[in-house]
Amino acid sequence: MRVFITGANRGLGLELTRQYLERGDQVFAASRQPADAGDLQRLRRQYPERLTLLPLDVTSAESITAAAQAVQAATDGLDVLINNAGVYPHAGSGDAHQRLGQLTHEDAMETMQVNAIGPLLVAQALLPLLRNGSKGRILSISSGQGSLTWKATGDPYHYSASKAAMNMYMRSLAAEIGIYGLISVIVDPGWMRTDMGGDHATQDPADSARGIIRLAEQLHAEENGSFVTWQNQPVPW
Repeated sequence: MRVFITGANRGLGLELTRQYLERGDQVFAASRQPADAGDLQRLRRQYPERLTLLPLDVTSAESITAAAQAVQAATDGLDVLINNAGVYPHAGSGDAHQRLGQLTHEDAMETMQVNAIGPLLVAQALLPLLRNGSKGRILSISSGQGSLTWKATGDPYHYSASKAAMNMYMRSLAAEIGIYGLISVIVDPGWMRTDMGGDHATQDPADSARGIIRLAEQLHAEENGSFVTWQNQPVPW
């Protein structure tokens, strides 16, 4: 299996990278500053033959193109793309930046670019490689916060809106790529104990990663475009 993971330097992305490597798969792990990602560097020393570290800023067209070219130079196809990179401005700081009265244009634009637009453009750039892969799958990490049905609070405005926007982008993508035998699904990984989720979260990233890897293996064509949890339960739009 050849897997491309964004935001691979910590949290869920790091755990997905570790578990895919432990299974014997080839992993392209992308992050903004791989040279500073100590855990990824340790994994590369452990799995030098199968782990490739790539710099990737999903808000930069040039960076996305360069990452796609680097993968193309190393392999003729990809089997799985996991769009995991995401931001939650001021997460854990106690600041009210995503509450009414404190909303800023800068926070809104950063969140939308990283969480919604970035995953779409990464998928677009890697599409030729996914078409050359074996039953190419795109799993984009969303959140229950992106569900219009479940949304019952104001805060967080930007994060929730960005995940809902990503859901629509990936649903749109699914409608187009199904003819190639490719599958795009949106995944709620649960409330995880990560830098973004905080210490009070209930979910272990290792469990979420394990479920997401299992989900990627078991996807069928009729599930293309679906929004599910890491345990493959439907999430309302």
